[in-house]
Amino acid sequence: MATSTHKFPFRPRARLLQILGDQLIGSPRLAVFELVKNAYDADADTVTVTLKDIDSAYRTIIVEDDGEGMSLETIRDIWLVPAHDHRGNQRKSLQRTKKARLPLGEKGVGRFAVHKLGDRIELVTKTKGSDECVVTIDWDTQIGKTYLSDTEVLVRTRAPEEFKGRHTGTKLTISRLREEAGWSRGEVRRLLRQITSISSPFAERSDDFKTILSVPDHPEWVTGLPDIPALLERAPWHFKFHFENGLLDWKYEFRGVSGIKLAPRTEAKKKQHLLIPPERDLDVYGTDQGSKAKRTSVVADASMTDGIGPITGEFYVFDRDREVLMHLGDGQLIKSFLDENGGVRVYRDNIRVYNYGEPGDDWLELDLARVNTPTRNISRNIVIGAVDLSLGLSIGLMEKTNREGFVENAAYRNLKRIILGGLSLLQIERKIDKDNIRALTGKGRDRESEFILEPLQKLREAAKKHRLEKELNPLIDKAETNYNEMRDTMLRAGLSGMGLAVVFHEVERGVRVLHDAIEAGGKTETIQIQARELVRILDGFTELLRKGDRKPNSLKHLIRRVRDINQVRFRYHNVKLLCPALEETEADIQMTFSFGLVLGALNNLLDNAFYWLQVRWPEKTSTTRREIYINFERDYSGRPAIVVADNGPGFQDDPDRLTRPFFSRRPDGMGIGLYYTNMVMELNGGQLAFPEPDDVDVPARFDGAVLALAFGRGDER
Repeated sequence: MATSTHKFPFRPRARLLQILGDQLIGSPRLAVFELVKNAYDADADTVTVTLKDIDSAYRTIIVEDDGEGMSLETIRDIWLVPAHDHRGNQRKSLQRTKKARLPLGEKGVGRFAVHKLGDRIELVTKTKGSDECVVTIDWDTQIGKTYLSDTEVLVRTRAPEEFKGRHTGTKLTISRLREEAGWSRGEVRRLLRQITSISSPFAERSDDFKTILSVPDHPEWVTGLPDIPALLERAPWHFKFHFENGLLDWKYEFRGVSGIKLAPRTEAKKKQHLLIPPERDLDVYGTDQGSKAKRTSVVADASMTDGIGPITGEFYVFDRDREVLMHLGDGQLIKSFLDENGGVRVYRDNIRVYNYGEPGDDWLELDLARVNTPTRNISRNIVIGAVDLSLGLSIGLMEKTNREGFVENAAYRNLKRIILGGLSLLQIERKIDKDNIRALTGKGRDRESEFILEPLQKLREAAKKHRLEKELNPLIDKAETNYNEMRDTMLRAGLSGMGLAVVFHEVERGVRVLHDAIEAGGKTETIQIQARELVRILDGFTELLRKGDRKPNSLKHLIRRVRDINQVRFRYHNVKLLCPALEETEADIQMTFSFGLVLGALNNLLDNAFYWLQVRWPEKTSTTRREIYINFERDYSGRPAIVVADNGPGFQDDPDRLTRPFFSRRPDGMGIGLYYTNMVMELNGGQLAFPEPDDVDVPARFDGAVLALAFGRGDER
């Protein structure tokens, strides 16, 4: 058979356009939201969405705006041309409209949102100096055609009937609505919240863009909504930041709570560096698998906003604790408001990017972070936040075709890290005031019952409910036994009740994960593994508290060991070590302590030093001179001590706060490092101290953090 070559064109089926509308737009509410965005691109001042005859079989959606409208040529050459890129080209060339707007649309498919909603569409539009155009599309007729090239759309021109005189605009009437677009009261109110949140509530606009939702059959459905500005005024915390050209301005306000005698407090800084968390690698279950890649800097520089532009964030934070809610007033209203509106939304040129901040959307993974550090981190259901970007400068952030957020590229990941870095400042400052509130309102609170005993009892109840008593009760009993043993050991060691906070956190998290797995009906084998993990957590703490291995040890050997363990890190982070204690002429000191525990404590201090040296001396700083100093102090308040100092930024907080569990100024810090170190020294008869440099003969150039592992009196050999 002779070889032949053929060329065939693509022949899309007629139903392609209907599929585009149906599949690319996630929900009916999102489809309406897209039509509202189209009105914005058309320079409208006002767009009105009307849900008509909502209780009948003739339900209709009408979207009407007072924008610039379309001419017959625009309909023919652009509106009826799928994927036309005229809006995208306008944005790329920064070609603004008469109202100085950049187009939100860029792919030329948003107009097909109408086909998500109904099977019959009538479009009436009029632009300045033109007749009124009427476009009618009946999808029952159109998809009856075989190929898209066989379809025809009826377009008529007429003397103005809808937009008379000098009025211009577009009116879309969508009828024969799809069954999935069921407009219940709840769905209507969610639509109202969605379209009225299209403009940032916190930013001032140079132009007006107003959205109205009308439901003639049920006007009460769109009335009686909470007074949002009034509710935001009740938020105890307000925080705002602006990041541009690698520098951060921020302002934190604790505005006080009526009835709680704690003074308001304000902190503000300008032109400072922003600490950022590492990019984390989460598996499909949300479990942290560690850093995605090696981090070259812990500080955000100007290059991180390439393709993003300046970032402004504003956040109102509430407190759902019963003691605070009762002082705020209308506690149930506030909780309902937060349940429906809590989260962080994203705006570009003050226009919202859907679906960030919607119920169920945890794009910043705030809830996961709160599980890891519950007493510091905020969750979505206590924050009302907005992030504002420039549409013209955020060209690296590309919206997904389905209109549900940005493509998760490098620019998007950098955006998240910068926002989380800003939020960490809010969380750090808020924890200071939150701890003070708890001290004033938490009298009589049984933390042990709340965090340990009650959750374990709920586990037993869940196991009984799901008939898993035989498999789980022995493990639950073991967990409770281990906890009691550990609590008694800590109390015998003279540790304060606050010392159990770390245990509370770890056990509570383990219990919560196990309880959720039981209630979700997970596999018995998997649930048993999680139960054993809970027991393992407690075993680990019990091991920490065992003091049977205390014996005489060499401080020189301890310091040499920690130096050797960290040799690679000294080289990798370009840190110089000055360690007079290891000089041959320096006499050794023998002390009685648990070598493994104190080695871990000393290593903890080096971990902190490596991090904060990177903050003061970033990688790209040509004058990088990171240094750490380790030495003996033979007589520190009458006892030997190991002194660790660095030339980092030093401490911002007093020692009492630094050694509290869950307090950290690192964006990704859990806040238990110094607490752990202090606990280890107490268990070995000593303490973690924060001396002045002159008190321990630290060279002047080590002007950052200075700490001392002070050993107990009478343990020297």
